Amino acid sequence: MLSVKQVEAAKPGAKLVKLSDGGGLQLWITPKGGRLWRLAYRHGGKQKVIALGTFPTVSLAEARQAAAQHKQTLADGRDPAVVRKVQKATTFNALADEYLAHLAKEGCTPATVEKNRWLLSFARAALGPRPIAKISAAEVLAVLEAVDTGGRRESARRARSTIGAVFRYAILKGWAEDDPTQALRGIFKHAPQHRAAITDPAAFGGLLRAIRGFDGQPTTRAALELAVLLAPRPGELRHAEWREFDLEGAVWQIPAGRMKMRRPHDTPLSRQAVAVLRDLHKLTGSGRLLFPSTRSAERPISENTMGAALRRMGYGKEEVCAHGLRASFSTLANESGKWHPDAIEQQLAHAHRNVVRRIYARGTYWDERTRLIQWWADECDRLRQGGEVVALRASA
Repeated sequence: MLSVKQVEAAKPGAKLVKLSDGGGLQLWITPKGGRLWRLAYRHGGKQKVIALGTFPTVSLAEARQAAAQHKQTLADGRDPAVVRKVQKATTFNALADEYLAHLAKEGCTPATVEKNRWLLSFARAALGPRPIAKISAAEVLAVLEAVDTGGRRESARRARSTIGAVFRYAILKGWAEDDPTQALRGIFKHAPQHRAAITDPAAFGGLLRAIRGFDGQPTTRAALELAVLLAPRPGELRHAEWREFDLEGAVWQIPAGRMKMRRPHDTPLSRQAVAVLRDLHKLTGSGRLLFPSTRSAERPISENTMGAALRRMGYGKEEVCAHGLRASFSTLANESGKWHPDAIEQQLAHAHRNVVRRIYARGTYWDERTRLIQWWADECDRLRQGGEVVALRASA
């Protein structure tokens, strides 16, 4: 057997030199001085060699330990080289890459895939080479704490979720048995982000009159009117395509790739919304997008367009934003007492936090939502007219 001194003193020769430690473990000294650990073995009647690392990165004791593990694999009837290949394919990095490819294949937007790729980059250095089935919650926590320490708490929170998605994908593929990120849920809490919104009925009526009187781009006014009438997320509306709308059937079918929860979402259209869409079709119906940018018909209006229009009407950022129109709908619909809260949540495409309720609520309330969205459009008409001057008939 070799001693540490023999390994340290090993000199290169004109050709490859092999020093045996016994049991197939060898130290190969290259003509250039490299010292490589190798394990020679036989499997399936063939002579094979597997690399165990380089000295001094891998010590003599560590090389012996690795050789012993591979010999146990042989004793179990498996080829160490094949086992290693499989293990390499099931590292966190390998599963992360496979998960990202899966997202793209399922129709996620390139921006979403890149966002997930960026969040996973925080974990690749520490977790990447590790077999995914052996990664512990403590290892993931160390990664997230490093992100949080850098002043990026929201990134740490989102990274936990994305790393967890890779583990859950690995579970489905049979490469892991549990998701260690579940033990870390809630560890990086953040204050909820409140969107500026108008929820007073009279003030909201004033906003509706301001939108109706907006003298900017007609397409921007239409976008604001639909944002009010249908309460979608601004991104869902900005990227809307004409092929998603059935005006005769009064339905807007939003594809999963544009939804926050990555599930397709159908929303009923009120008579008022259909009227807005028919007028808008005269302006942009020859193209793909409802709201094309003025610079390119293949790009939608920017995320600031509706907000800028609200500022132009005199509303400050602290008063209302495009996303806040959803809060206006939610508040006034709930306060009316006419509608089941779950129907309102379904219209907003919110996922229930309670898993059981989420399962049973999926795909329900369509009839109620159809009545809800028409009531809301009629209510908006009523609120808009609330401040108009009505001529009084003179008394006889």
